[in-house]
Amino acid sequence: MAQQALRAGVLDEIQIHQIPVLRGAGRRLFDGLPERIELEIVRVIDTPDATHIRYRVVRD
Repeated sequence: MAQQALRAGVLDEIQIHQIPVLRGAGRRLFDGLPERIELEIVRVIDTPDATHIRYRVVRD
């Protein structure tokens, strides 16, 4: 759904919670987007259990 919203230009921000665990051959969240999409970091919260990153979608 996130990829569809990015393609349609209706997504303003993305928040990702990155947890430091590797689980084999996972699935790429943004694989297959048709074009380059610029993101700007808005906020980063780093904790021992996860890194929480909020991005703003940069529009022309």
